[in-house]
Amino acid sequence: PIFYNSFLTPLFQIISDFITVFLLLFLLISVDIKTAIMALLVNFIFDINGEELSWEKDVIFKYNSPENGETYRPFEIVTPVSVKLKDKVYIFPSEETQKVLVSVKSYRKNLSGTLTLPCPKGWKVTPEKWNFSIDEKGNSKEFVFNVTPPANQEELYVSPIATVDGKNYDNELIEINYNHIPFQVVQKKSISKWCKIGIKTIPGKIAFYPGAGDQTAENLRQIGYQVDIIGPGDLSAEKLSGYQALVFGIRAFNVDENLKFSKNTLLNYMEQGGNVIVQYNTSGGLVTKDIGPFPLTVSRERVTVEQAPMQFLNPDHQILNFPNKITDLDFEGWVQERGLYFVKDIDSKYEAIFSCHDPGESPLTGALITTKYGKGNFVYTGLSFFRQLPAGVSGAFKLFANMLALNQSEKP
Repeated sequence: PIFYNSFLTPLFQIISDFITVFLLLFLLISVDIKTAIMALLVNFIFDINGEELSWEKDVIFKYNSPENGETYRPFEIVTPVSVKLKDKVYIFPSEETQKVLVSVKSYRKNLSGTLTLPCPKGWKVTPEKWNFSIDEKGNSKEFVFNVTPPANQEELYVSPIATVDGKNYDNELIEINYNHIPFQVVQKKSISKWCKIGIKTIPGKIAFYPGAGDQTAENLRQIGYQVDIIGPGDLSAEKLSGYQALVFGIRAFNVDENLKFSKNTLLNYMEQGGNVIVQYNTSGGLVTKDIGPFPLTVSRERVTVEQAPMQFLNPDHQILNFPNKITDLDFEGWVQERGLYFVKDIDSKYEAIFSCHDPGESPLTGALITTKYGKGNFVYTGLSFFRQLPAGVSGAFKLFANMLALNQSEKP
């Protein structure tokens, strides 16, 4: 006890203080400097017996919050107006017109101006502009533009522009408000990626079983599929019979205990012609290792370089040809990585579609495997579709559409 009190307690205090200072320094370095420094500083100068002492202090805003009582936050200087596109990515799978929603928020009273959505030649936007008038500070209004893409495949970045008193503003205001860090406001350019992709799809109903959280269902709706979100109570032969494919969200077999008892239902669904597509799961914490119709092992293997070459192991396989021809170009523009938690030690009934690897590493063939089962198919993929689809990577959309079409005719 004497040793503990005289030595360990001060040591723990030193370590705790060091960790606190380190975390504060990390926060200041890692956060954009515009969010870490207050908008206004006041320099107080004191004269004490002929000696000057200066003290700099941030200007803050104090108000009474109904939830938290007396509350302080930085005093921000912002533009009179901000604009925001509803979605950061818009996918145009055809030449059909889509609606693009833009919100305008006022930071002063009696604000009026015009809103435009400039686009390059070939893209048609109507109306050309909206006139807006917002009476109260802090209020916002929404406006809809009808956008028709060109015939050719194209990717571009678009920013709405609000014109007020002859000045153009294309910024959106983002509030970062968490209890464990100071309140921060960031102003950045409002921008959205628009992708006109040359993609073919086989119309059909898709069942999506959520996992740990991804946007796959919404992304598939963007290219024309009817996607229904299902749960444990829907995993029956009767309820799945009307679906072209059943897609599992990322890590579904890590987070949902109900899937421990799903294999017989999935086998029956595939026997009757259904496609089962399982996106990546982590190797640890699986509710069942019996994921596929035949043995496989989820590993920790991954390819972290997003530009890593993809070798096509069987260029004639349907998944690379129908309804979309997949080429090396479809693996350009991928973000962050190729994939993670690939499979290994797979049964001989599976067929690996790709081989890829990080520089200096051995080739890995577990990024995407597939097999026939009855009249249907099973696919396991560690490719990071959950990153590529929200980022608007056209090749990822085409490859996913091909996986969904595995139980369809190989010829249009």
